Amino acid sequence: MTDTAPTSAEPAAGRGAEPVLIGCSHGTDNAHGRAAIRALLDGVRAARPGLDVREAFVDVQEPRVAAVVEGALAEERAVVVAPLLLSAGFHVHVDIATAVAAPQAVAAAALGPDARLAELVAIRLREAGARAGDAVVLAAAGSSDPRAAQAVEQVAAGLRSAWTSGPVTVGYGAGCAPRVPDAVAAARRAGAHRVVVASYLLAPGFFHDRLLASGADLVTAPLTPDRRLVDVVLDRFDRAARALPQRDLV
Repeated sequence: MTDTAPTSAEPAAGRGAEPVLIGCSHGTDNAHGRAAIRALLDGVRAARPGLDVREAFVDVQEPRVAAVVEGALAEERAVVVAPLLLSAGFHVHVDIATAVAAPQAVAAAALGPDARLAELVAIRLREAGARAGDAVVLAAAGSSDPRAAQAVEQVAAGLRSAWTSGPVTVGYGAGCAPRVPDAVAAARRAGAHRVVVASYLLAPGFFHDRLLASGADLVTAPLTPDRRLVDVVLDRFDRAARALPQRDLV
């Protein structure tokens, strides 16, 4: 699991004015998904009054992250792009990395892996009515980047510690195997009377809709909203901000 930063309640000290936080999500056509991401960023603003928080996307929605970074740099502001993504795949390592290729810009780490995310998935399981003996499939969006799958496996290991009432396996919506319906079917072949899909997704949208058709007996809600996510975003921001040279801040 990724270690947590010292605190999300205080800005990193000794750096002058804070940089702009650009919260960068994938983007979705789903109205509820868009509202969930906006609510997460509103939670960041409420937790850190005075912090300049802007929104950007890597796909589907506008504005794209490169344009938002360029705009902040044109204002002579330093920038931290905080990926609102649960693991670091192509969008983090290519899209966001390209957008911050400037001296006054840096990318924070993805939200996962983090012990708080595993705890939150366990909470969603209890809320959905999962019970002892149920087989749980942790369902992630998936990526062709093996580093993203490794991050999901770390969260699955944390979930096994937080949820000891039954077996926990992993399934993916795309990019790698096993796919979620195959993981559900495998759990049934292994003897599970009920299979619960634990949604490892930030918000409603395309992938969560597909989970509802995976053949599971229960599907948990996405992770937003929750204060833990706000804390993770600010922890990632603070850690990345300390990497910016002090002279670049205004």
